[in-house]
This record gives sequence, C-alpha cells and structure tokens, in this order.
Amino acid sequence: MKVTRKQRNSKMCIVCGLDNEYGLRAPFYSMEDGSVATRFCYREQHQSYPGRVHGGLITAMLDEMGLRALWAKEGEERTYGVTLSLETKYRKPVPYGVPLIGRGKVVRETGNFLTAECTIMDEELNVLANATVKYIKLTPQQIEAGIDEHEEMCYLIPDDVTEIVLPA
Repeated sequence: MKVTRKQRNSKMCIVCGLDNEYGLRAPFYSMEDGSVATRFCYREQHQSYPGRVHGGLITAMLDEMGLRALWAKEGEERTYGVTLSLETKYRKPVPYGVPLIGRGKVVRETGNFLTAECTIMDEELNVLANATVKYIKLTPQQIEAGIDEHEEMCYLIPDDVTEIVLPA
C-alpha cells in the first residue's frame, strides 16, 4: 500500500521520541487508505521474559497508533487527545530484535471522541497483538499547560519509504 506522507516524530515519547534513548523511535506513515502504518523493531531493553517484549510496551505502540490514525485521516498532526480506554488482545508472543509492522485505523469518530483499531504484525502479516482504543480529543493546552505542540512534535525526517505491505 502506498505511503501518502511521513508523520512527525516527537522528542521524548517512549514510542516515537527521537531523543529518548530507551524509546522505539518508530517512524509513522499516513497510508493511501487513511490508515497509519509503521515498521519498527523492539530492542532487548524492551523485554519482559527473554525473547519477548513487555506487554506494556506492546500496548504503548497500539495506543500510539490510534491517535496517529486520526492524523493519517486528517492529513496533519493537528488534533490531540488522551486515551479513555484501551482493550489489548495478545495473540502471540511479540519478539524483540526482528522487524515488525503496525497499523491503525479510525473506525468511529464523533465531535469529541474517536475509536481506533490497531494491530502489530510480524513480516508475514501474522497478528501478534491488537487493540481497540478510545480517545477524547483535546487541545495541547487542555492536556497540559505549557505544551507547545510545535516544539514537541518537531522532527520530520524524510526517508525513502513509499510503500508498506499491509493486509487488505
């Protein structure tokens, strides 16, 4: 599926923050069908049991993709929000040290709320974990006084990713 644009990365987010030495530093892409996708790799520092990623970090990635799915749909990083609920289903162990694919899509949106379905897959497109995430839309000022979204979401580093293989 074709990439329509690359989304911005933040400074310190555990999932996308480029200045966070412990984070995933995951890139995110808006896709032609209005979904968001990422290709990323957990590291050994993200483990729970040897060979497996900690469930909280799996859920963090699923959570990140939900709001980014709205950004893919809107065409820019303008709407912010916070998670109201998140139901994760762990289908198979998620390994670290191997390439993975994430995908999120908005399935319901009202004025102040949004629901997204998000999935983490291996390169053979086997579903490893998925979630339904619900958000309330808020401005950066409502989330935390003093946030400057332009300062925090400051990195837009071009790359040559033009397509990502995703299930239909």
